[in-house]
Amino acid sequence: MAIHELNNEQIHTMTLEEKDDWWLKKVYRGDMPQLNIRSALTGMILGGVLSLTNLYVGIKTGWTLGVGITSVILSFALFKFLSRMKIGKEMTILENNAMQSIATSAGYMTAPLISSMPAYMMVTGQVVPMWQTFWWIVVLSLLGVLFAFPLKKRFINEEQLPFPEGRAAGIVLDNLHTDAGGNDGMFKAKLLMVGAGLSALIETMRSETVMKAIRAPFLQLPEYWDSIVYKFFTPSILGTPLKDLTVQVDSSIVMVGTGGLMNMKTAMSLLIGAFINYFLLAPFMIQNGIITGTGFKNIAMWSLWTGASMMAAASLFSFFAKPKLILESFTRLFHKVSGSNKQKKDPLEHIELPMWIFAVGIPVVGALTVYLGHAWFDLHWVLGLIAIPLVFVFTLIDVTSTGLTAITPGGALSKLTQITYSVLAPGNISTNLMTAGITTEVSLNASNLLMDIKPGYMLGGKPRHQAIGHVLGIFAGALVAVPVYYQIFHGDISLFTSDKLPMPGAAVWKAVAEVLTKGLSALHPTAVIGVVLGAVIGILCEIFNIRSKGRFPISGVGLGLAFVLKFTDSLSMAMGALFFFVMGKIYKDNKESFGYRSFVDNQETLCAGVIAGGSIIGIILIILENVVLAP
Repeated sequence: MAIHELNNEQIHTMTLEEKDDWWLKKVYRGDMPQLNIRSALTGMILGGVLSLTNLYVGIKTGWTLGVGITSVILSFALFKFLSRMKIGKEMTILENNAMQSIATSAGYMTAPLISSMPAYMMVTGQVVPMWQTFWWIVVLSLLGVLFAFPLKKRFINEEQLPFPEGRAAGIVLDNLHTDAGGNDGMFKAKLLMVGAGLSALIETMRSETVMKAIRAPFLQLPEYWDSIVYKFFTPSILGTPLKDLTVQVDSSIVMVGTGGLMNMKTAMSLLIGAFINYFLLAPFMIQNGIITGTGFKNIAMWSLWTGASMMAAASLFSFFAKPKLILESFTRLFHKVSGSNKQKKDPLEHIELPMWIFAVGIPVVGALTVYLGHAWFDLHWVLGLIAIPLVFVFTLIDVTSTGLTAITPGGALSKLTQITYSVLAPGNISTNLMTAGITTEVSLNASNLLMDIKPGYMLGGKPRHQAIGHVLGIFAGALVAVPVYYQIFHGDISLFTSDKLPMPGAAVWKAVAEVLTKGLSALHPTAVIGVVLGAVIGILCEIFNIRSKGRFPISGVGLGLAFVLKFTDSLSMAMGALFFFVMGKIYKDNKESFGYRSFVDNQETLCAGVIAGGSIIGIILIILENVVLAP
């Protein structure tokens, strides 16, 4: 069925009460089954498994990806298959939506595991006990839920912000469940499984340990295709072999799939930045002894200052170049909801979460966050309390940006927190990290959860069910991702920022904290120059982008990101973006062809499968190689 939406004039002329009445009459589906035992269990299982996707990609790139569409297609296909086998019946559209709320919540809550937590452990040299990490990220995620749902009324019900990724998930759900034969849905599912199977097979065949264990070393794929070249000669730049500069061609396709979700501008910016860093700067610095040793970890300890500066400057300039966005964050929340001062009964009171939950929950969970920060991370009470109102401010800004553009400026805002605490607690690097962890992770969680509430509003689901689903997803993600995370590095902090666990996100957090607490004098003079030049380049890129209305071909954030990633990963992602760009050109005039359906119409589905299959097997292989099959 067609999704009912208000037009632009209605959004700006109707009161909140009128919009809620319209939604009840036109969109709300009443007591259609949604959050029940099977949707809850399916969401928790899929969310727990798919949280490993975010964990793996985050370890490699410092990013987290949404898993909503992947979970929607998988659950649709599963229950469609069971229905055809006469085992149960298909999910309703709202059951599938409730399921994706749980799964996406499980995926997003892994963010601290690739940023603030490993950065804190690297700085202190101490492994945080697993049970403490579990409860810390659960509490931060719960606080994100408590901040998100009161804002739902303002940003989704009244302002009707698009939340682009959430809207896309709502459209996919609607298309799947209105396709009478289910052919399109099953095609998506098959494509997802083909991508996942191929990626998982490649990851398995790349593992020397596994292939020896199954006595099939002759089937082993090289970890990097260019290793064949090294059998004959050793290509180098200024005396440093290319492989020691991470200039290699990966046989894995996980990062290729990740690149397929990027636009060409970001992907090509990555490639340009990687070329500048690894073909020009790094060889010169190694030759002159400024970078000691070779390999990703040694190079990144020098180059990340330029990259972090470029990303932070570009993000902050872009953000503050739009002061209207910041003002709207607050005016949207506090302006009158109707032209009348008369108190009116909320038409959705019977299905929305009661406000007393937030009035009580935010202070209670906020106080618990401060207490745990003090008890576990030596965070001073007063400094911890200051972080809670900062969460409120950053959440308003993050939600507005996410709702309008699907871009959450958490990276830029975390730097603001770190700057704030470099003044409030000078020299205290652990406080700098953990307070930024609180403000960033909570505001990111709240913003991303609102993105996933959007489909429920579009399709007529009960907000209470989604709220409960998000909480279930938090525990599902933590129960799977945290133990797996600890198995990956098995207590050895030195593995962080290694070739196997590059952790670029954590490296940037740690580096910024060190600079802000120690001062730029602690850096090599060339790194200081890199900080200044990186900031200038990042700002210039954003100025050119603003003046050209986005047509400038280089992204400052993408350019800077290349300085904290291996060349291999930047190359793979650029190849992925380029592949799908070319497919779009080849099949644009042949929309009925298999190629168009696979590589253009279902590009996100295929990429999601490649990422999920390779990531999950990649996590399993790391554990097998480091723990189970280790000599």
